[in-house]
This record gives sequence, C-alpha cells and structure tokens, in this order.
Amino acid sequence: LGTGNYNSVTARFYTDVSLLTARPEITSAVQNVFRYLTAKADSEDYSPLLVAPLTLAPALLKLIAREAEHARAGKPAAIVAKMNALLDRPMMEALYAASNAGVEIDLIVRGICALRPGLKGLSERIRVRSIVGRYLEHSRIFSFANGGQPEVFCGSADWMARNLFERCEVQFPVDAPALSARLREEILGAYLKDNVKARLLQPDGRYVRAPKDGAPFSAQDHLMAIAAAERVDPQ
Repeated sequence: LGTGNYNSVTARFYTDVSLLTARPEITSAVQNVFRYLTAKADSEDYSPLLVAPLTLAPALLKLIAREAEHARAGKPAAIVAKMNALLDRPMMEALYAASNAGVEIDLIVRGICALRPGLKGLSERIRVRSIVGRYLEHSRIFSFANGGQPEVFCGSADWMARNLFERCEVQFPVDAPALSARLREEILGAYLKDNVKARLLQPDGRYVRAPKDGAPFSAQDHLMAIAAAERVDPQ
C-alpha cells in the first residue's frame, strides 16, 4: 500500500511512502477493495483500511472528534496531517472545532488550503505550512496523538471532495511501533522543522517564509541524505 503510484518516472521526483505487509487483516481488506472495484461487491467493513467513497470521510471525522474529546479530558491531543490539498468543508469545520477544544494541529499542505489558521476564537491552535522543493511533495501522512497512544495512517487521498467522495481511495494504518515512530519523528518532524523551503499560511491567506531560527534545515535535503545513507549496494 502506498501514497502514490509505483511508477518508474514519477519515482524520480515525487516523495511517497509505502508499506509492504503480510498481515492477514490488511491483505484481506485489500482483497475486499479489489472486489469492490471489479465486481461492485460492496462490503460493510473494510477495516483496518479506510476506503473512499465509503468509509474514509466518516472515519476521518471520528478521528478528529476523538482528539477533541482527549483534549477536553486533559489527555495528549494533537494532529499532524500532511497532504496536497485541503478543501473539504466538513473536514475544516471539524479541525476548527478540535482547535477550540484544545487540540494542537499542524497541517503540511503543499497546494491549495481553504482553511485559515490562527484566527482568534476559531483556529488559534492550527498552523499551516507548505513546502515546495526539488521533489514534488506527494506523500499523505496523518498522525493522531490519541491520548498518548499515537495512531498513524498513510494513503492516497487529499481532504477534498474529489478524493473523499468521487473515486476510490485507500488510507491504511501503520501499527508497527518503529515504523509509526519513523513517520512521526523522522518524516513529519523534518517537515515541521524546515526553515529553508517552508512557507507559513497567515490568517489573511498570505504565505510568508518560515523564520530562519537556528541553522538552515531543509526537510527534503535531510530525508535525501538519510535515504542515501541507507541505500544498500546490490553488489
């Protein structure tokens, strides 16, 4: 499962993440998705996958609402969401409500974002940044603090009507602790730290460069260096 196509051309300049797994509960759910695509054989349950246009949007709204519940209960509550576009009104309204409930929200949205961060009484705990660099940001990663038991999902869908309601998209959980931590800390953490390519969305809709606090840090350069260090020589 992945956040983009397995394509030899786009692989050279897109950023994507993917998961190879043999877990029966996931592979069985994938089989059900293909049955849906090829034979219109709907299933009532695709879990642990979230599948558009059937279960993805309602599940995402529940995940956001759960963070708000944790915040009101005084438990760890935070959302970090990376995507290409944010246009869906119910999603934005849910994020506004979560912000007002006390959830800290960081959005990494490469392209268009209709949400307005930092508005008093509406989105004071929401921050939005866009990163455009050497590679096309294409990975979608969604992290929920979940009261101290983090949950991370990856997938192909942006938060817009086209992806959520008009075609089949899949979002999958990453449960392995080491992989989940890597997504949260190494990848999302790098994008939140970027002060070279990042642009910060202002309440009035303008974008400004991220402040140059400390040493220059480019998330894409950082992740490229990690990938190069981990590359295995086929010889």
